[in-house]
Amino acid sequence: MQTGAVVTVPVEYRHGSAVMEGLLLRGDATPAPAPTVLVCHGAEGRSDVLVEMAMRLLPWGYQAFVMDLYGKGVSGSTPEEFDALMRPFLEDRAMLADRLATVVSTVAELPEVDASRLAAIGFCFGGLCVLDMARTGAAVRGVASFHGVLTPPPGWTPRPTSCKVAVYHGWEDPFARPEDVTALAAELTAAGADWQFQVFGHTFHSFMAEQANSPELGIQYSRQSAERAWWSLERFLAECLRQPS
Repeated sequence: MQTGAVVTVPVEYRHGSAVMEGLLLRGDATPAPAPTVLVCHGAEGRSDVLVEMAMRLLPWGYQAFVMDLYGKGVSGSTPEEFDALMRPFLEDRAMLADRLATVVSTVAELPEVDASRLAAIGFCFGGLCVLDMARTGAAVRGVASFHGVLTPPPGWTPRPTSCKVAVYHGWEDPFARPEDVTALAAELTAAGADWQFQVFGHTFHSFMAEQANSPELGIQYSRQSAERAWWSLERFLAECLRQPS
């Protein structure tokens, strides 16, 4: 269990010409090196809301690393800005995988981090990102995708993976239809992954985000589904990170 004050450590890293800044969150009494959960943002970029969500991991005994994929200080505030920031990554999934690998290697080299005990979670666009981490063999023990886009890169052929995968999905999510759920299950089975889905009825996209309130677009917070997902995530991370490698 995390005790004491929370320490926030900015961590700068580079990928190509982009300079990014993530945040390592840890209790000041947490022994180092410690198991760490990478937290991947949605289309908006690194945000205070994401930091608040990452803070929920600390009482479970982990550190959290809040990722930045867009660039230091870069974020969006409108749907149009979200799309402009996210679109290059959706159109070049190989570049996305390479940037995610840079984040993982950066975190693994931090002295506070136990590189043998890493996991990743992501929301919306971040949900797609962590699935791609599992697909491409990132050095993480497990990934959890929350209301993420589920489709693989174009022409993707499943590769063997030892990464555990958890998917938390709203059945009414217009951005990931039932056929996408079935296809991902088949893909993960073909890859030999240890996978699990938790699908919530009457639940839309962004059900984890308290600020989500656009039901006409299929985007809506669900307190009940969010609480169930957090409860399940705690046990999933314990399974991934509490055991020695």
